[in-house]
Amino acid sequence: MSMFAASDRCGFLDYFKIPYELADSTGDEGADVHAPGSLRYTTIRSNRGPSLCWPRFSESSLTDKGRGRHRSGLFFFDSLRLYGHIVADSLVTSVLRSLQGHWTAVQAVTDAQGKSIASVWRSDDGSYFFPFDPDEIIHNYWSESYQQLAGSRALGTAKRLARRTYYRVKPALPRSFQIGARRAFSVFQARSSFPRWPIETALHDFYDFLFDALHEIAGGPVPWLHWWPEQYAWAFVLTHDVETSIGYREVQRVASLETAAGMRSSWNFVPARYTVDDTFVAELKKAGFEVGVHGLHHDGRDLASLRILLERLPAIRSYAQRWGAAGFRSPATNRVWEWMPLLGFDYDTSYPDTDPFEPQGGGCCTWLPYFNRDLVELPITLPQDHTLFAILGHDDERAWREKADFLREREGMALVIMHPDYIGDRNLEAYESLLELYAGDETAWKPLPRDVSSWWRRRAASRIRWDNERWTVVGPAAGQATVRLTGSAAHIKTADVAAIKDADAGDD
Repeated sequence: MSMFAASDRCGFLDYFKIPYELADSTGDEGADVHAPGSLRYTTIRSNRGPSLCWPRFSESSLTDKGRGRHRSGLFFFDSLRLYGHIVADSLVTSVLRSLQGHWTAVQAVTDAQGKSIASVWRSDDGSYFFPFDPDEIIHNYWSESYQQLAGSRALGTAKRLARRTYYRVKPALPRSFQIGARRAFSVFQARSSFPRWPIETALHDFYDFLFDALHEIAGGPVPWLHWWPEQYAWAFVLTHDVETSIGYREVQRVASLETAAGMRSSWNFVPARYTVDDTFVAELKKAGFEVGVHGLHHDGRDLASLRILLERLPAIRSYAQRWGAAGFRSPATNRVWEWMPLLGFDYDTSYPDTDPFEPQGGGCCTWLPYFNRDLVELPITLPQDHTLFAILGHDDERAWREKADFLREREGMALVIMHPDYIGDRNLEAYESLLELYAGDETAWKPLPRDVSSWWRRRAASRIRWDNERWTVVGPAAGQATVRLTGSAAHIKTADVAAIKDADAGDD
């Protein structure tokens, strides 16, 4: 038994592993109707009858201009920020006439100036029609496409040119000048209104909204597959970028702190910038640490163009095979969504959830892993140490702790970057304090990044099934995965465990 029947694959349901099956579209008025204007839409129907519907955009429909059928950009629905395409009421009403029931516009969707441009519709049977595609909105957050939708193309091009110019002249600039310039510029970067720093909840607020809607049409709790294995409520992941030979010499000093705390980390090396001894790599791995690749030269040019990336890729892949490296992080977190899967790694960790202070500001707005095609993305979710201590002048671990505590409350992933290149007394003391804070937290899973990626793949390949008594897990994650249920507010928090027990849905 599945809770829902869908006319098409639904990325949101797949991501949360909510049980559904593909419906036969024959005779299903919501599945495959070509209404006036050729609006195609998806239907998610609950077992009790009510459904959710939304448009499904194709390349041809998006290039059909001049008829006022849809708009693209930033929109607001209640307090939600929506980046994507939206269908005008005139086209939606032509579709609704082909559906059963009496439909009413229940809430406006507005543009950035507060002007109503579309509506969410509700039927007398409790069904909803959204004028936007949730999967597109989620993708636009993950891929940072919201930046193009909300900004000008000329501004984006100017920023890319400025980054390239900076990296060309950077080797000639004294270190003190670089830091001073970044401190001065950080005043302007901190004014960025979106994504907010250090916490941006927009995408997860949207998840909550969708869970509320599913909960409503289902008439009760909706099962989903928890993020983390076994009894763990959240994840705490340690990573390091070793940018110079100075940092390389400090690896053992930092690693010893982690060993003393009973924890292990990933070390991302730059193979063509300094010598990385194979014996040292082997010793790190034997001690339980992980080794990854941090670009080729750390000159900001690995992803400057597709031509340069393809020229450097054989050498990058050669070092990855030599070290047995599963993961990649781009220097300065430079990233291009379409190119990251070409790297050929098991996972990438170049996307922050939110960071206005990096040369490429922005963020994917999530504190959970996700896929970019077959590549697992592990977002950086704690502020970078260099930003906190060298640029913003913090002197303790407080900012790290506050963000980690928030992520623990929301059952997310706290992924840390610490650079051994910039060790000072306060940096090292703050990092040691951070380890001490969470080393004894038994609710925290403390895996290597490669273990998170492996788990995320097993979770994605599994599904939830009803076995006549409770919801259980089938697939590679069975035996480790936990089924959760939405609460009345559908906020995904630890309190939902009680609802699971009450419903006898238990762990599998």
